[in-house]
Amino acid sequence: MSPDYPADADGDALRRVAASGNDMSQPMTIDFSIAAPHEAAARAVAAATEALGFDPSIYQDPDKGTWSVTCSKSMLATYAGVLAAQAQLAQVARAHASACEGWGSFGNCA
Repeated sequence: MSPDYPADADGDALRRVAASGNDMSQPMTIDFSIAAPHEAAARAVAAATEALGFDPSIYQDPDKGTWSVTCSKSMLATYAGVLAAQAQLAQVARAHASACEGWGSFGNCA
């Protein structure tokens, strides 16, 4: 039985993660994406999110020249937890003229 999540984008995503056979009572790595306007902002976002316990990685799209930071964290995939992490990351992103773009997870299925 799938957990009961709100009818919004985050709830829909969590339902998909649960429906894929993941154990929602166990931690999984969740990747939060932040778009940065340039390399300096990406590096500042990475440093700030690392200080908050995330594992950041910086990526530059070679074709578009855009920058992004993937902020990974092993955590329980709860609705409240995902929203809290996004709010925390949005605050960091805004401080560096960047923006959160969403999240995803490969789950914890073996």
